[in-house]
Amino acid sequence: MKRSELPYLDDLRAFEATARNGSVRAAANELSLTHAAVSRRVARVSETVGAKLFRKAGRGLVLTPAGESLRDACRRSFDDLLRTITSIRNAEGTLDHAVLLSCERSVAMRWLIPRLSRFQDAHPDVTVHLSVGGGAVEEHGNGAFLALRRLDFALDDGWTYQPLFPERVGPVMVDGMRASFEAGDYVALVTKTRPDAWDRWLVANPDAPRPRERRGMDHHFLMAEAACSGLGVGLSPYVIAADDVAGNRLVAPFGFSPDGSDYGLVHRAGAALPEEAQCLADWIRSICKPLGNRSD
Repeated sequence: MKRSELPYLDDLRAFEATARNGSVRAAANELSLTHAAVSRRVARVSETVGAKLFRKAGRGLVLTPAGESLRDACRRSFDDLLRTITSIRNAEGTLDHAVLLSCERSVAMRWLIPRLSRFQDAHPDVTVHLSVGGGAVEEHGNGAFLALRRLDFALDDGWTYQPLFPERVGPVMVDGMRASFEAGDYVALVTKTRPDAWDRWLVANPDAPRPRERRGMDHHFLMAEAACSGLGVGLSPYVIAADDVAGNRLVAPFGFSPDGSDYGLVHRAGAALPEEAQCLADWIRSICKPLGNRSD
């Protein structure tokens, strides 16, 4: 086999993300691709390798022996590339006083980005490189790195976290839909990232009205915008809807109740955070206080 016959890098990234998450949908969310795009890329890798890489197990996927071998090779190669590029960038001084912050997509769009200019105004010497991602945290070389995550997954060895605030969820809608909601004549907006959220909330709130219909949205930021446009009632995390509720774009007649998970700042264990990363972490903790800070 020639080097020119190797799978494309983007296809290998899709395969590795699927292998790590055990799900095409989770890989698609991480890579900001559609489910179909990730499936096509994984299929191309399987065709090039000439072996089946996954088998179905319940609702998830499990690697075959061939898939495990390829996953391990991808991880070694990606980690080596990352270390090399990070070393080059550090040597060139391009990451001086810089922090790479990985944040879940909807939290970044609806809550973090509208506030980030405050940090830059207060700390103009610290550059924040923002990326979107969810779930398991990947290796990011030796540079200053933080990840803001909803901790509904097990952290790999070598990572630790600082707790921030509990996840709280509740139905949100425009004020004009309140009567329809109370009568049970409403459309429940459901996100693909948490397809069972409404079922769990309705079990916990047996007196709440049941929806007449459900409609899917890919992400919470889409659901929040749909709710603001009067397309239905979204079951939203408070962190996503906080600004809209405060600005009276949305109302939350049942309030927001804990769902048992928490958000936290993930970083490398066993070593002190670089000064610029600690500065950003302290600032994030300070702006989380209205969300129910869990700093105790």
